[in-house]
Amino acid sequence: MLRIMEKALTALPIRKEKSYWSRLGARIVKHRAMYVLALPGVLFFILFKLTPLWGLLLAFKDYNPYSGFAGSEWVGFKHFADLFADRNFYIMLRNTFAINVFGLVFMFPLPILLALMLNEVRHGAFKRFNQSIVYLPHFLSWVVVASMTFFVLSTDVGIVNKLIGEAGHEPISFLSESKYFWGLITAQTMWKEAGWGTIIFLAAMAGVDPQRYEAAVVDGASRFRQIWHITLPAIRPTILILLILRLGQMADVGFEQMLLMMNPLVMQVAEVFDTYAYTQGILRGQISTGVTVGMFKGVVGFVLVMTSNYIVKKSGQEGIY
Repeated sequence: MLRIMEKALTALPIRKEKSYWSRLGARIVKHRAMYVLALPGVLFFILFKLTPLWGLLLAFKDYNPYSGFAGSEWVGFKHFADLFADRNFYIMLRNTFAINVFGLVFMFPLPILLALMLNEVRHGAFKRFNQSIVYLPHFLSWVVVASMTFFVLSTDVGIVNKLIGEAGHEPISFLSESKYFWGLITAQTMWKEAGWGTIIFLAAMAGVDPQRYEAAVVDGASRFRQIWHITLPAIRPTILILLILRLGQMADVGFEQMLLMMNPLVMQVAEVFDTYAYTQGILRGQISTGVTVGMFKGVVGFVLVMTSNYIVKKSGQEGIY
């Protein structure tokens, strides 16, 4: 009996385990529609995100257009040493972080507050109308925003200064006095981007279970109590994730906005890393210096994201990973 079973088992065909690449190919064929849909996004990141990373090597080379990328001389950390030794480095660092701190304090909470207000509007048509109004400034270019600022605040044709003059006071140089510059940049950003920033928070609020509000009404909770104890805790993970990502942009200031708003009279408070990289890299042809500034900003952003995410995770909340 045992011999018969042994012969039967040996007669069975031995099934070879498929290799990793065979299994991968089978999965691709099986889910080919999903891979085709993902292909444009993958190509985008390869071409515009991964491939340009080779350009970071220019921060460690003395780039010469005639010698090319490969033929330029290696200089190590020379450009970083020159950047840190530049007398304007700490001025740029102060201006960049000051503008971002202003934005973090005044700009970041504004979309949350605006989203809470829009979420309380019960009339559908009126709510959609208000959403359209607050979204509209986002689609205006910074050139348009800068022009509107000039026509509102300039000493010659500005509406505000005309009203100040009608009141018997001297016009105020909002655009050429350093003490107004950071506040002016923050106010522009708030007006342009606050409405657009409400989209994510409104989407998070839409996911809150309506039964929780109904139970709160039965318990006699006011609208403010419902917001404080239901809505805000429900969107807390979204707020923390966006806060972490925002902290990662602390070394980054909108280049186009700064370039349009700066002038020689406010240069001491307007010079930031973005404009410095443009001046050195494009106008003066020092490509390696511009790449060095960009790499420094990236490292600072990475450290801030990792640190803030670690703190959030240690506090028992969800981070970005």
